[in-house]
Amino acid sequence: MDFAGINTPVAAFVAGLTTSLHCVAMCGPLACALSPARGDTTDPRTLLAAYHVSRVLAYTTLGLVVGAVGQAPLAFLGETPLRLLPWIFVVFFLLIAFRLDKRLPRFAWLTRMQWKWQQLLRGRSRLLAAAGLGLGTPLLPCGPLYFIVTIAAFSGSAALGAELMLAFALGTLPLLWLAHLNYGWIRARLSPVTLARAQSAVALTAALLVCWRLRGAFGLGGTSFSSLICWSSP
Repeated sequence: MDFAGINTPVAAFVAGLTTSLHCVAMCGPLACALSPARGDTTDPRTLLAAYHVSRVLAYTTLGLVVGAVGQAPLAFLGETPLRLLPWIFVVFFLLIAFRLDKRLPRFAWLTRMQWKWQQLLRGRSRLLAAAGLGLGTPLLPCGPLYFIVTIAAFSGSAALGAELMLAFALGTLPLLWLAHLNYGWIRARLSPVTLARAQSAVALTAALLVCWRLRGAFGLGGTSFSSLICWSSP
């Protein structure tokens, strides 16, 4: 990896990749939901494509909305939140590395909305249900997801919020796609403990890399805050 190329969209992608290690351990019910029923000739890859495309679209749209809403308070705060954004990603990675993400709050009302959404999808075609399930993923009780949404809300604009959430969604894509296609194989060879340790190692490595990239803020060389956010300047 080119250390000089680390910026917040890249950090969001790595955050998605790291979070997906946790999702792989929890994707059993989802893998079953996306598997064709007996007598259903729908290609499993078609169902996965519908799910993941709609999920990426939902995350990106959510980032667009929260980024737009967050512009109002940022107008009074100036550049400060943008300057802190990379450090917020460091905090995120450390939470994941030390398994503290489980202590992040879950919102019960979102869980209720997710349940109602799933009820609406019952009886629909498998393809439509897969796409609908993807659109409803922002309602899942996921602390890390809420954290990334908060970061997107303070990114400075609707476009940047959408960019961060798109990068996060794309980061979750590779491992989840493989896991959904090979869930039985993964469960047979990789225990939840192994996946948790891998997630912690990746998150800690990501935190150290971002800190190394930010060492210029302490006069130790590297990149200063201003150059980290220059990608958002016109």
